[in-house]
Amino acid sequence: MIKVARRVKNFGAVYQRALGFHHDSVRDEPAPYPGVKTEFTKEMRFILPEEVPTIPIYRVLNSQGKVINPSHDPGFEKEDLVEMYKVMVKTSIMDRILYQSQRQGRISFYMTNFGEEATQIGSARALKFKDVVFPQYREAGVFLWRGYTPLECMHQCFGTSKDFGKGKQMPVHYTGAKVNIQAVSSPLGTQIPQAAGYAYALKQRDRDSCAVCYFGEGAASEGDCHSAMNMAATLDCPIMFFCRNNGYAISTATKDQYRGDGIASRGIGYGIPAIRFDGNDLFAVYNATKAARKLCVEEQRPVVLEAMTYRVGHHSTSDDSTAYRSVDEVKHWDTVDTPINRIRSYLSERAWWDETQEKEFRSSARGEILRGFREAENTKLPNPLLIFDEVWDEIPTQLQAQKEELIKHCSKYGENYPLGNHDEMK
Repeated sequence: MIKVARRVKNFGAVYQRALGFHHDSVRDEPAPYPGVKTEFTKEMRFILPEEVPTIPIYRVLNSQGKVINPSHDPGFEKEDLVEMYKVMVKTSIMDRILYQSQRQGRISFYMTNFGEEATQIGSARALKFKDVVFPQYREAGVFLWRGYTPLECMHQCFGTSKDFGKGKQMPVHYTGAKVNIQAVSSPLGTQIPQAAGYAYALKQRDRDSCAVCYFGEGAASEGDCHSAMNMAATLDCPIMFFCRNNGYAISTATKDQYRGDGIASRGIGYGIPAIRFDGNDLFAVYNATKAARKLCVEEQRPVVLEAMTYRVGHHSTSDDSTAYRSVDEVKHWDTVDTPINRIRSYLSERAWWDETQEKEFRSSARGEILRGFREAENTKLPNPLLIFDEVWDEIPTQLQAQKEELIKHCSKYGENYPLGNHDEMK
């Protein structure tokens, strides 16, 4: 895998050979300009995108869960792989319960991870706990793999007093120092330059870890992504830019987002090693992420990873994807080529998992999640005054005045508000 990452350093030569450029007559005269490292040529030719070779998709398992090249099977122990499978399934079950609860009006918003479980669990398994994760909003599986519990997810989605964020964020915006993951943030792409900056700080103090930034191909169209990649490339920041290319930026299909060769090719343009792999293949995700981390940490440089996958669910509960894609298209990815089914087939073929275990685990996981759901739904909401805390080190005068005004207002008109649903104001 390291060899795959290193090959991209010679992509310029690959392009030149593929396009038929010849430099023999001017090889002794290198171009002296500081902006590039290349040679002069006597030929005048435009480089056409359609003539440039595309980056292939690395995979280990085919759609039926069969290993293509045995030498690339990561060789997980039975217990380890079964645990990975369980977290993938648990993520899917939690998604279904919370999605349905939003439709019932019990929580205000939700975003599912259907179809992208392998990108999350495969990458999370390849990381070290000391690697700091900067998520987007479709990384619930990464949280669960690192030790976040379904109950803690429920408290966050309900915004209860036991939520680590104290109810200040909308649902699915998880956070927690216990799992070494930064808080999910609603504005698209803001985590990307933040992660690059954090990686630069890591370079100064800890050369045995890296920053890992997840984002979708839609977020890759934000200026934040481009500035972050350029910063990371020029400063040699140890960061893994992990792009989940799931086909849609809300309702905008990839064909309407970009004309180039996906996202991995952008890494090449910035001088960053890059790899593209099958995001529905747990083994390919794990192998690529593990090798990318090694390159990132040992050579103290950025890496771009592009996981090709498919967003089976709607973008969020505010979206209706039937308006812009066919039911048959979704059905294929939800039944024929799913990451969960691939690993299930692999496990079954080795007699590591059977139908009885499947039913028992799904029943147990659903019970655990529903118990957490009921507990969170019946937990009081935070003290309203906490809205003023943990924003400023010292509360500014105007905010302190607002806080005091709220206390007086609620003291006088409290019976008009459902304050009984909250912790006591104190």
